Amino acid sequence: MSKIKVAELFYSIQGEGRYMGVPSVFLRTFGCNFKCAGFGMPKNTYSNEADEIAEVVHMYTKYEQLPLVSTGCDSYASWHHSFKDLSPMLTSDAIVDRILELLPNKQWEDEHLVITGGEPLLGWQRAYEDLLEHPKMQNLREITFETNGTQALTEDFKNYLNDKWYGGDTVPANREITFSVSVKLSNSGEKREDAIKPDVVSEYQNWGMTYLKFVVATPEDVEEAVHTSNVFRQGGFDGPIYLMPVGGVESVYNLNNRKVAELAMMYGLRYSDRLQIPLFKNAWGT
Repeated sequence: MSKIKVAELFYSIQGEGRYMGVPSVFLRTFGCNFKCAGFGMPKNTYSNEADEIAEVVHMYTKYEQLPLVSTGCDSYASWHHSFKDLSPMLTSDAIVDRILELLPNKQWEDEHLVITGGEPLLGWQRAYEDLLEHPKMQNLREITFETNGTQALTEDFKNYLNDKWYGGDTVPANREITFSVSVKLSNSGEKREDAIKPDVVSEYQNWGMTYLKFVVATPEDVEEAVHTSNVFRQGGFDGPIYLMPVGGVESVYNLNNRKVAELAMMYGLRYSDRLQIPLFKNAWGT
C-alpha cells in the first residue's frame, strides 16, 4: 500500500483560482523544490521567516501551533526540513478514512479534492493511483493539483490518467482534473531558469484544464507576469491567467488586493482573491 508524507489534511473552501468558494478537502503533501523566501520583501533583500522559526522548532509539537509568516512562503512547514517530523507518513487507507471523516455527509458528493504542497508533483505521483482508486474514493469527480509548474508528469502517472480518468468503458462520467500552476516570478526569490518551464506546463493541458496564477504586488511584478505569460503562450500554453495579491497575513494582503485587482483589469487578466486570508486569517487548516 502506498504512503504519502502529509503536512496537512483539512476541509475548507477553496480560496483561490478557478474553484474559489467550492467546498474542498485539501491534501497538503510534504516537500518542495523551492523556498520562495522573497514574497513580501524588497527585491535583493530576501529573508525567510521560516528559518527564524526553525531555530526554535522544539517549541512546537503540532502543525497548528506554528506561527504564520508575513514574508516568504506561507506554507513553509510543508517543505522546510526542520518541520518534517510534524508531517506523518500516512497510508492510502489512513488518508481516505480521514477524508471521509472530514466530509459533511461522510462520502464524496459535490466536494472537490485539492492536492497541494509543498510541491505535490514531486515523488508523490507514484502514490496517487493507489489513493484515487481506493474503493471509498469512487464518487470523487474533481481534483486540482496546485503545482509550481516545474515537475513533469511521470509516464506511469500519465498512463494511469489515460486509463482511469479519461479512457475505457468503466471510467465514471464527469471526471475532471485541473492543474493550478503558481508560476514563481522574481519576487519569489527563485531563479527564473528554475521556475519557468513552458514545456512542462503545456503538457499538463493534455491531462486536464490548466491555468496560471501569478502572485504579484507591484506594477513591475505585473509587467513581469505579462511577459512571462507570453513566454508560456509561445510554448503552447493556451489557458486562463490569474493575478493574485501577495500576503500571507491580512495586514500585507490588505495592502495589495485592490491594487492587484485594478492591475488585472488594466491588462485584461483574471483576478483571484485569496479568501482564506480575510475569512480565516490564513490559519493552518484553512
